Amino acid sequence: MKYTKLGKSDLTVSRICMGCMGFGAAGEGQHSWTLDEEHSREIIKRGIELGVNFYDTAIAYQSGTSEQYVGRALKDFAKRDEMVVATKFLPRTQEEIEAGVSGQQHIEKMIDKSLQNLGMDYVDLYIYHMWDYQTPIYDILEGLSNVVKAGKVRYIGISNCYAWQLAKANALAEKEGFPQFVSIQGHYNLIFREEEREMAPFCYEEDIALTPYSALASGRLSRKPGEDSKRLQQDSYAKFKYDATKEQDEVIIRRVQEITEKRDVTMTEVSLAWLLTKVTSPVVGATKLHHIEGAAKAMELELTEDEIHYLEEPYVPHVLAGVMAQNKPESAKEKHVWSNGTSTVPGNQKI
Repeated sequence: MKYTKLGKSDLTVSRICMGCMGFGAAGEGQHSWTLDEEHSREIIKRGIELGVNFYDTAIAYQSGTSEQYVGRALKDFAKRDEMVVATKFLPRTQEEIEAGVSGQQHIEKMIDKSLQNLGMDYVDLYIYHMWDYQTPIYDILEGLSNVVKAGKVRYIGISNCYAWQLAKANALAEKEGFPQFVSIQGHYNLIFREEEREMAPFCYEEDIALTPYSALASGRLSRKPGEDSKRLQQDSYAKFKYDATKEQDEVIIRRVQEITEKRDVTMTEVSLAWLLTKVTSPVVGATKLHHIEGAAKAMELELTEDEIHYLEEPYVPHVLAGVMAQNKPESAKEKHVWSNGTSTVPGNQKI
């Protein structure tokens, strides 16, 4: 395993981050393909053996049971100070908004629940799961500053946002003396490269770590076209993200397969080797032992410039998919809440 610094932080992370969305008790409204605790522990233990020290979960994954499984496994198999644990919090609920719960209060409640689930005193990286258009960013930043000062969080990250939002938030944080976001977890892989337009160049310039999710496009980049799996069949969210562009994406997937056959490696290795040339540490979901083993092997594969160009050449622009498509204003004229709490309409903004 190889290691690197997470952006401007002093956290040393493995170049592969284990994504833990696949762990947790399946229930109503939850993913049906998740693993029980016994099998989750096997995969986490194998990841530790392979040198993976970076684990990403969220309070939203399987009603907090993902956090619980991860916390118990790391306690049993690893030393806490050698692991980098990331978890995420969601925006305020409508009920909280109506009850007058502030962004600061919401964050304090969320981190306390996550720490209880994890059985830990602190998390290394606390991630703003998606932009909350109904809460001033000042309140979010102040709330995050409060939990950092309290010793519950070491660093903060953000997920599912636009480059302008990250730039705005970090500029405000610098002005107010709040912690800045040191990482961004966006949707980025070989068949979805929209982060390359603005987010990636901005992060390279500002030394903000890219830790993308969906590194293998929910398994599409690890299987030959036409091959199926339980997850591909049952994961309606992944279908929502990728089915609309299936035909154009398969052109790239077939090129991954070609290089795989020439280099005598797996499609996982090729797909991740490409992504590792672009980002700090991709979040790789694992629901079988060979998933994390294949991800670790990708560290050993170096693609040539010609191979990288061959993989990238067929790409065509994609529309937003997944969380970014769901969590956005309904129209260009919908009101936004800015840092000072005032609602303004684009074109007459008070920033």
